[in-house]
Amino acid sequence: MKKLLILVSLALLCFTSGSAQSGRRIQPTPTPPPKVDGPDDYSESASQPRRPLIRPELRGVPNSTLPVPSTSETPSSVGGEDVVKVETDLVTIPVSVFDRNGLYIPGLLQKDFKIYEDGKEQDIAYFGTSDKPFTVVLLIDVSPSTSYRIEEIQQAARAFVDQLKPQDKVMVIEFAASVHILTEPTNDREEIYRAIRKTGFGDGTSLYEAVHVTIAKRLNGIEGRKAVVLFTDGVDTTSRKATYDNTLDEAEESDALIFPVYYNTLMDMRAPQGGNIGFPPTIMGLPQINRSAAADYALGKKYLDDLAAYTGGRVFRPESTPGGLTRAFEGIAEELRRQYNIGFIPREEGKAGQRKQIKVRVSLPNLIVRARDSYIVGAKTVPVTASAPSK
Repeated sequence: MKKLLILVSLALLCFTSGSAQSGRRIQPTPTPPPKVDGPDDYSESASQPRRPLIRPELRGVPNSTLPVPSTSETPSSVGGEDVVKVETDLVTIPVSVFDRNGLYIPGLLQKDFKIYEDGKEQDIAYFGTSDKPFTVVLLIDVSPSTSYRIEEIQQAARAFVDQLKPQDKVMVIEFAASVHILTEPTNDREEIYRAIRKTGFGDGTSLYEAVHVTIAKRLNGIEGRKAVVLFTDGVDTTSRKATYDNTLDEAEESDALIFPVYYNTLMDMRAPQGGNIGFPPTIMGLPQINRSAAADYALGKKYLDDLAAYTGGRVFRPESTPGGLTRAFEGIAEELRRQYNIGFIPREEGKAGQRKQIKVRVSLPNLIVRARDSYIVGAKTVPVTASAPSK
């Protein structure tokens, strides 16, 4: 009997000890991690690969003559020249949202957007969707290489104006070797049409200087929404004070969208007597450049692609645009008028000349989100003087 009691006691002791130890090992049920949105839950803007620098000597521009942007001065005023700066630290990014068929998506709210700088989410301090007037520059290439297309270009420029509302303003600039302002920003349609009709030919093509004048010297002082519609084949032959690279930097720093309308005029060119069509040793009497005409045109097309990508615009080709340029211009006008504008105050202060990466996310899947992918803090612009308009 005594042995039986001892065995029962030992059994009870082991059970109690085991239960106590088991109790110490019990852990609370882990809380599942917060749901992280997957790529099927949202749409976001794409980042553009940074271009390799285009060596200026390939464009006939000596290195010693190139302006060098300054980053040593504060982003307010440098030598009396305007600079791109973040006013009161607020960065505003225009954003366009489309479905996969290219139709604009209206009615999105602030809560539908997220914005990231250098991978870190930022608090949205400003959100705007109002239908506001805008200013657009029609920048028209009148160099010899576009001579076969000038009537088509003039018709296209007028077709764009026809899509605007009465309060929208237009500035007309032509360029060949030099840059001519044909009309300051105006909503007088007849004045705009006259300026388009006045476009005439000149020697050379200073495309880079024309882009510089437009962005740094004209649009910088204009408030509100603004854009450039650039009619060109992309080939530059005579710029000396502006380059492929520094004009792309200026475009990236600006808050204007650029929509190039690309005309491939390579096969329009005519060689001198007895030459082959399309690959002349000279371009309409201009000195021969250092590379083949085909390579030059490829570089020009790449430049236009970069201008559009770095500013959030698009490149249009008249011969391959569904519905033609008129339909494309309707889309540009609608986009400019109905863009979403998102503003934020950066969590981390940048230094002058620093590039900040931007990504915009919309909380709906299968959409196309177009916005610039970066901005540059406080770099100086370099002046180029435009000639007075011809009478």
